[in-house]
Amino acid sequence: MINGLSFDVEDWFQVENLRSICLFEKWNDYELRVEKNTDLILDLLAEYDTKATFFILGWIAKKRPNLVKKIYEQGHEIASHGYNHSIVYNLSPSEFEDDLVRSKDILEKLTNNSVIGYRAPNFSITRKSLWSIDVLVKHGFKYDSSIFPTSFHDRYGFEGIKSADFFKFKNGLQEFPLTIFKFGKINFPLSGGAYFRFIPYVIFKLMLSKINKNGQKFIFYLHPWELDKDQPRVKIKKKYYIRHYTNLGKTESKFKLLLEDFKFQPLKSLLKDS
Repeated sequence: MINGLSFDVEDWFQVENLRSICLFEKWNDYELRVEKNTDLILDLLAEYDTKATFFILGWIAKKRPNLVKKIYEQGHEIASHGYNHSIVYNLSPSEFEDDLVRSKDILEKLTNNSVIGYRAPNFSITRKSLWSIDVLVKHGFKYDSSIFPTSFHDRYGFEGIKSADFFKFKNGLQEFPLTIFKFGKINFPLSGGAYFRFIPYVIFKLMLSKINKNGQKFIFYLHPWELDKDQPRVKIKKKYYIRHYTNLGKTESKFKLLLEDFKFQPLKSLLKDS
């Protein structure tokens, strides 16, 4: 079973949990650490002969164009994470379209290749922003991986979807939802990120293995900043502080175990199986 591996390429100060302090207007004032952290990921992927999808923020691509080229030249898929990490359901359709096109244009010019995959910041394609699906198709996207069918989070979720099975929207757009593990009627989030940092690896592996044994591929994600235990600390709400900073020093070793225990491919490679 070959699963989908992805990274949301944004820097530490661009995360929604820090938004109250790290305003968009101040982003140029913060230390960029994304290149060093992404290089670490690239080295690990090379060590384990694994390819992945990198959903890159347009703002990062503009600041670090050589990083985008390096990722692409090493055989990984380049996909869009929007331009300035705005939550989709807080945008108007025209604002979303402008953000999407701006990001796509930058990435395609840097790679001279079509960008066909998208992931919304904060998994913010929900019932409130389903109009965005038609905008994605309009601009040539073939798949989305933004829907997280869990009720455990205050920013995302997708009412009415009870599983993380791959599916297509009526307009033909392929959806690769983020992985959950079902405990009865509970959709427990299991796809990566903070959940990967919080859950002991032996339990995480057990649940993912069961998903594969049931014949289902899973989608895994991380952010480069999640491997950076030395990143700056800022004062934010306690629950956001816990979400962002917990177990950063353990991510790299746990990710190595994941690469040893499971097989992965870029999300675009899953299209042929869907």
